[in-house]
Amino acid sequence: MNYEKLSLKEWCDLCHSIAKEKGFWEKDRNIGEALMLIVTELAEAMEGYRKQDHDNFREELADTFIRLFDLCGGLGIDIQSEIVKKSEKNKLRPYKHGKIC
Repeated sequence: MNYEKLSLKEWCDLCHSIAKEKGFWEKDRNIGEALMLIVTELAEAMEGYRKQDHDNFREELADTFIRLFDLCGGLGIDIQSEIVKKSEKNKLRPYKHGKIC
């Protein structure tokens, strides 16, 4: 498989199929738990960054995407379309969302 050519939908399908194969979707998924597992991956990335463990930092960022893609695949969310819609919305926002920093 040529991973470099996968669309976001294909990544979602792949990550979800692996998670299903490994037993993570045998019953209805607890969405709150799935979201907290994504947050946990980010926390682990922060720990890698704090320790200047660059390999671990990158791996945990990858885990974050894998969990996000799995969740989107499992819920049937077209994340690419959602990213496009949100990016278009963000283009219309003022500089720093109008906040003075």
